[in-house]
Amino acid sequence: MKKILLLLCLPYIGISQQLTTENIFYDGNNREYIIYVPQTYTPTSPTPVLFAFHGGSGYANDFMNYEADFRLISDTAGFILVYPQALEDPNDGNSTNWMHKEPTNHNDIFFVETLIDSIASNYNVDIERIYACGYSLGGIFSYELACNLNNRIASVSAVAGAAFLGSFSYCILSHPTAVLSIPGTNDQTHPYNDLNGWYYSVSEINNYWATYNNTDPTPLVVQLPDLSSSDGSTVERYSWVNGDGCVSVEELKIINGGHDWPSPLSSWGNQDINASEEIWNFVSKFDINGLIACNTTSNNEISIIQNKKLLSITDMLGRNIKELKNIPLFYFYNDGSVEKKIFFE
Repeated sequence: MKKILLLLCLPYIGISQQLTTENIFYDGNNREYIIYVPQTYTPTSPTPVLFAFHGGSGYANDFMNYEADFRLISDTAGFILVYPQALEDPNDGNSTNWMHKEPTNHNDIFFVETLIDSIASNYNVDIERIYACGYSLGGIFSYELACNLNNRIASVSAVAGAAFLGSFSYCILSHPTAVLSIPGTNDQTHPYNDLNGWYYSVSEINNYWATYNNTDPTPLVVQLPDLSSSDGSTVERYSWVNGDGCVSVEELKIINGGHDWPSPLSSWGNQDINASEEIWNFVSKFDINGLIACNTTSNNEISIIQNKKLLSITDMLGRNIKELKNIPLFYFYNDGSVEKKIFFE
């Protein structure tokens, strides 16, 4: 049974970017979360929100700084970024987990629901564009939110995250739901094809969401450029398209990838893609009803493409630079999208 919170933060009224750690008292616990508000935020404009959930035994601050730093993307695309902190699980050595081991009545689904309401009371939130993503156990939890908080979450993504066998039997779904998975085929923590009977295989996860969304049964398959031949892995994109509400289901399959958050800055995982960019580029296309502007005419779509403007170009360290040859560069556009390109001489 959930209890009402006491909000301990003040409304944001400034115009500069803001990174703060906030606390709310919920269900007898002092809960913590990091919130990043971009400089572009204005109280007069509804703003999307992205929740990013750390892995098991993890911490929000470390997740933000060392794995899933969405802040530069937030500055460009104009969304509020939230990194909640999980509570310690007394049944698992006090590790910080979103889903506690039995016996327990702990349920962070209700915590996230309350957190959404709390943030929306302090900021002008676009309630139809609330997204969730996570790494490892945070990815599992993102699937749980898609299932059990579906009326509040527009789209989700899971990186190196599985789904517990049988968990989809309890989904309460109310709208077409776009889902992006980024698994590694050599992941030993959440196996791509689990043989122990704990998790759904990745193909079963894709099939569940593709079937629910009524997409085309056969995915489109694209081999992505192998930008880093030294990382020992490559990436294939699988897209199940033409779903209800124009939604799609996607998998970025990391061939020979492990239990990692892909990034060009990674020293051990896949470096061909940036998971943070891929996640925002995917989820931001959708709202609670499906693909934004799903039923627009082709003329409107052409107009949108023509009006797309380049805002900046950065290197892998986030430094603004001009176009260079033979190195990966990131192109940020005024519609919130980000593209990674490399031009060879």
